Amino acid sequence: MALDFTPTLLDETLVNEHVGKRIRRRRRLLGLTQTQLASAVEIRFQQIQKYESGANKVSAPRLYSIAQALDVSPAYFYEGLEGDQAKATNPAAQATLDPAEDRQAARMLIALAKVNPILRERLIALAEAASGDEGEQ
Repeated sequence: MALDFTPTLLDETLVNEHVGKRIRRRRRLLGLTQTQLASAVEIRFQQIQKYESGANKVSAPRLYSIAQALDVSPAYFYEGLEGDQAKATNPAAQATLDPAEDRQAARMLIALAKVNPILRERLIALAEAASGDEGEQ
């Protein structure tokens, strides 16, 4: 029984963007610059920029090289793809902050980690109240 699946342009764009975000996330977690990663896989840093933005599709051999340079399996870059596709059809799901993607969220987490635990809990409650989110108790 053959599967009948024809990817749409939206599907391809989402995959390219998702893979690019995962490349950026892993590169940043390792503390590498785009130039360092590009050098490791023998391409120009501008190409890394294009991959990370989702503007260019990453070929399978190139993705394998990037995975080796970032010390992950190529499958790493596809983890969570279903969630990104769900976000594309549900704007409310896009309201999450990822510290690996959002510098402001990362700054907030670093600052919050340095605050007294009692005050931290109050700040979290304040943020949840301001956003209309009751949070988890």
